[in-house]
Amino acid sequence: MAIIDWRRALVVTHRWLGIGGGLLFVAWFASGIVMLYARMPELDPDERLARAPALATTSVTVSPSEAAAASGLPVSAVGAVRLGMLGDRPVYRFGAGSAVYADDGRQVQPLLAGRAVAIVAGLYPEHAGTLRHDARLTGPDQWTLQSRAYLPLRRIALGDAAGTEVYLAERTGDLVMKTTTSGRRWAYAGAVLHWLYFTPFRAHSTLWAQTIIWLSVAGCVLALSGLFWGLLRFSVRRGHRVGGNPTRSPYSGLLRWHHYAGLLFGVFTFTWILSGGLSMEPWSWHPGTAPTSAQREGVSGGALRAERLSTEAVRAAAETLTAASDARSGGGAASGSRLSLKEISLVQLLGEPYFVGHRTGGSLLVAATPGAQAFARFADEATERAARAAMPGIPVVDAAWLGEYDAYYYGRGYAAGSGPPLPVLRVRFADEAETWLYLDPARGIIARKEERLTRLNRWLYHGLHSLDFPGLYERRPLWDLLVIVLSVGGLAVSATTLLPGWRRLVRAVRRVRG
Repeated sequence: MAIIDWRRALVVTHRWLGIGGGLLFVAWFASGIVMLYARMPELDPDERLARAPALATTSVTVSPSEAAAASGLPVSAVGAVRLGMLGDRPVYRFGAGSAVYADDGRQVQPLLAGRAVAIVAGLYPEHAGTLRHDARLTGPDQWTLQSRAYLPLRRIALGDAAGTEVYLAERTGDLVMKTTTSGRRWAYAGAVLHWLYFTPFRAHSTLWAQTIIWLSVAGCVLALSGLFWGLLRFSVRRGHRVGGNPTRSPYSGLLRWHHYAGLLFGVFTFTWILSGGLSMEPWSWHPGTAPTSAQREGVSGGALRAERLSTEAVRAAAETLTAASDARSGGGAASGSRLSLKEISLVQLLGEPYFVGHRTGGSLLVAATPGAQAFARFADEATERAARAAMPGIPVVDAAWLGEYDAYYYGRGYAAGSGPPLPVLRVRFADEAETWLYLDPARGIIARKEERLTRLNRWLYHGLHSLDFPGLYERRPLWDLLVIVLSVGGLAVSATTLLPGWRRLVRAVRRVRG
């Protein structure tokens, strides 16, 4: 009797989890196929820089520390400043929160509709005659859920054939998002459906995250119970009889297809659901790949030395970077404004502040000292000392300069050639967490941190969910074909239960009513 009760519980659990989640799993598999080729809309950083006006610093009369004071921020916030253009005026931007004009030290006032339209017209002059102000957003819409720090936003429609809409931060004038009609449609069919990323639901972050986690737990139970029951009921010697004919499965119709599809694709279905749940980092089981504040301060050498960042230093750095940028682009103005210097940001390495000049196609560095020359990256020796300063007193297992990606530092994007900067310095430490740090010499920062648990998560999540294994992930279209075949198999496992599940649900409702 105990065995019968146990089997009954297994069948009932699998059956009703399948009835309750059948449509959801069909949607997950179908949208996963779409996501192979269409992701959420985003603004390409290179396009943002290419569209930005060339940086003009002749009118800069305010230092970064003076601008920070004008915005009401502490001097320590200067470390997050960018010097760029807002229309035809230079402006310091402090994160997503505030901006100060660099020519008179006044804080940028929230952009009204007309001013926002004029700024976008300068960025997209080919659409100046057709663009219009579409909306002012005080809360995120479907495409700006990850840009809430920039709210309020001005949504501007370009009026082009592609149905392009761009989003401008009202407080800083930053261009933060771009979407097109096609991109929005494919995102709904792919990422929005796959992640249940619907604005009213996703806006409640904790509820959304916990829902995805527990749906994944239920899905794992569903897949494992189905695998176990399917193996138990499968007869190699055709021991079942259906319609008078010997068969390996006791089921008929769609349920027989479900039985066989589950045996073929059930393991993949389970690992896919498990790894999808791990993408939510449930219960903070691993520490994440961002460096700790102590590690960042060790590399930078503490708080930014703002006293070194005078107006004269900014101007001198801009002149040096502009000259170097023009030389590298092959002729300055003759090469067009796309390769011109567009922004300057600040970085500090081992207590010495530096300016970073940004342009499309790369960045340049210059020390915050008079007469300093521009250079493309920090010296190897300085980067290696910074790595050791990130974790003082911890023995180093080894340090290696990587000219190619390894299994943990690499491009996980779907665009050809996408990936983080190279070369990088990888330093492995002999601490309890087995920490690995990857330092980018072009920016003077820790680009990535890996620990024992994050490396395990890399294989459990990226490996199982995206078949992201060395030798396979880069081999397209072989990788595409394999993922699509397995996804169609998972889709078959899920879809073959919909009609039988609906019929059983109808019968159950009738019994309850009776």
